[in-house]
Amino acid sequence: MGQFLNNKEPYDKFKTVMNGTYFVDKSEILEELIPALQQEQRFFCITRPRRFGKTVMANMIAAFFENTGEPSLFEHLHIAEYAGYKEQAGKHDVIYIDFSEMPRECQNYQEYIDRVQNGLVRDIQEAYPELVIENNAAVWDILSLVFNQTGHKFIFVIDEWDAVFHSSFITEKDKKDYLLFLKLLLKGQSYVELAYMTGVLPIAKYSDGSELNMFLEYNMATRVRFSEYFGFSDEEVDMLYQRYLEKTKKPQITRESLREWYDGYHTAAGERLYNPRSVVCALTDNQLSNYWVSSGKYDSIFTYIQYNVDQIQNDLTLMFAGERIPSGIQEYAATAQELKTKEEIYSAMVVYGLLTYDNGMVFIPNKELMEVLKWELVMIKKQKNTLVK
Repeated sequence: MGQFLNNKEPYDKFKTVMNGTYFVDKSEILEELIPALQQEQRFFCITRPRRFGKTVMANMIAAFFENTGEPSLFEHLHIAEYAGYKEQAGKHDVIYIDFSEMPRECQNYQEYIDRVQNGLVRDIQEAYPELVIENNAAVWDILSLVFNQTGHKFIFVIDEWDAVFHSSFITEKDKKDYLLFLKLLLKGQSYVELAYMTGVLPIAKYSDGSELNMFLEYNMATRVRFSEYFGFSDEEVDMLYQRYLEKTKKPQITRESLREWYDGYHTAAGERLYNPRSVVCALTDNQLSNYWVSSGKYDSIFTYIQYNVDQIQNDLTLMFAGERIPSGIQEYAATAQELKTKEEIYSAMVVYGLLTYDNGMVFIPNKELMEVLKWELVMIKKQKNTLVK
């Protein structure tokens, strides 16, 4: 087991989630990934708001494929009914990288990327002691050497691919260097058996498309495929609620209130979804509450509406009353570096899960987000008044 190669942590983390009271089996996504192994279209990037199960899915995918795991973990899940289950479970080398993790007291991009590059080199040296591998060689050259000498290929599971862009020490040059690193590591490489990548913002936010254009990209607002694997459906929440009634001594939550608080996200497939993390937290705590957790300045509502607060404030007032606002947005990539127009701002808010979109309208999906947006709007007004004074 290495730091990145066939690491046991994804298996352990998914097993922990699977053993939880409110686990929902989403293993059928593997039936869509297995046929892509060693195919030209084997690069997938899934972008979703936070708390929509991206990391859980990434851990599950790594745990299923890697040859240090225990395939028996999946015997009672949906994937076990798949015809190729036994041929694929636990039969691959997996490189799992969580780009939100950093070295201690990281001060610059070089320290950040060296952790990944040096860790991968050590892992490969340990896994292939018979090969002559130079410490200072590029990791893609080393992986190519492994493939040429042994024929071995690797499945890459990359979580939080865009996390580095939100670090305070990252410069514009660093961003370009990072995209180049991913390109050299993955693009056109025969040793890549499959690449599965997750993030919040799409590749187009940071790339002109040429570096990582081998990826098929799937967001919640405009792409139908994979929509059922992120978020909970009504039927899944019904199941979890029944489990909650059976296991909770004095249930305080009604089924309708659960819908009011956490339902309302729309997908391109026309489905309505619940925020999965909030549902699980509420049922676990036996209390309806706002479980939205801000993860930094860049996904604060203030970032999006500070440029146009007066005009957007009017729209938000209507949304607080349950209205839907027509939007001229054509794409939901939120690619603009500065969000100035309403369309750009609403685009970003949809991507981050602060708003949802359906049939040309943007609106607040549920009570949880209603509370978040009202509080943020109050804080924006206070800051604006302070600046005026």
